[in-house]
Amino acid sequence: MFKKNNVAALIFSVLVLLFMAACSGDGETQEASGAEEDSYDPITITFSHNQPVDSPEHKGAEKFKEVVEEETDGRVTVDLYPALQLGSLREQVEGTQIGEIDITMQPTAVVSPFVDDIKAVDLPYLFPTETEKMYEVLDSEVGDELLGTLNQGGFEGLGFWPGGYKLFTTNDVEIHQPSDFDGVAMRTMESPILLAQYEGWGGNPIPVPYAELYNALQQGVVDGQENPLQTIYLNNYHEVQNTIVESHHGLMTYVLLTNQAWFNDLPSSVQETIAAAEEAGRTAARDTLAETEDEYRQNIIDSDVNYYELTDKEIEKFQEASLPIHEEQYSTPEQQELLQKIYDKIDEVNNQ
Repeated sequence: MFKKNNVAALIFSVLVLLFMAACSGDGETQEASGAEEDSYDPITITFSHNQPVDSPEHKGAEKFKEVVEEETDGRVTVDLYPALQLGSLREQVEGTQIGEIDITMQPTAVVSPFVDDIKAVDLPYLFPTETEKMYEVLDSEVGDELLGTLNQGGFEGLGFWPGGYKLFTTNDVEIHQPSDFDGVAMRTMESPILLAQYEGWGGNPIPVPYAELYNALQQGVVDGQENPLQTIYLNNYHEVQNTIVESHHGLMTYVLLTNQAWFNDLPSSVQETIAAAEEAGRTAARDTLAETEDEYRQNIIDSDVNYYELTDKEIEKFQEASLPIHEEQYSTPEQQELLQKIYDKIDEVNNQ
């Protein structure tokens, strides 16, 4: 009996030792895995956009850079390329799609030729005309669903950044209803949805590259254009356009997007840092825009242009004329389902 007890005790001791060794091995594996996650080679992120260095968008980009570099102790650095340094708007989207650019901030209208579903953001008179309500829609689950459509083009959508509500600008043409666009040549970005918008209102849309817009307005190649306050002011379009109409007809919404394969290959800790930096940058851009829009508006008004705001009744006429554009341009069953979700979210936000 004594011997049997000794054997049993010995077997028990061996089992305990094996169990402890196994636990110790798991811990070492987890520690090694964690160490591997934190031991990535230095990473340099190429971040491009179109706006000047004193724009709200660039202030947001600078905040993004600051957060990424601080949170990674400088192991990830961000090289910023503002003001079309890496090509036209379309070229920057193409560069991101093929991996030559890691992250770009571009108007959704420029991205829509690559991913058709994202064009919902640019449907005329869709979003609330109150800024905070508009942000609430874009930052909601349906906004995330819109960002998710960018995967179709090989992109990862990180967030919607602000540019502000677009205004109409013209030379000697007052716009109060859609029929006022009859025969008016309006510059648009190279975007099918924006071309369809002005065609639906009876206008004559003409795509002109952003870098050529000032000269096109000055030389009369086009009669007018659409852009938010800060873009009009910082690019001096009010110098070559004498009528500015605050219309709230659409958003100049930028989307921060990456090459999807590049993003998926990053260590998860870097992905998380990029997500946090995107939120910080988006907030900084929105705050800067809110701080400067009134100043830009007043400076434009003081330049002695004909500046006015559409009345509620005039906006209602444009809204009625725009609904058929929604149906025609966002027409597949999947798009119609997503559009209804957007309508529902807008109703929810407006009725709070």
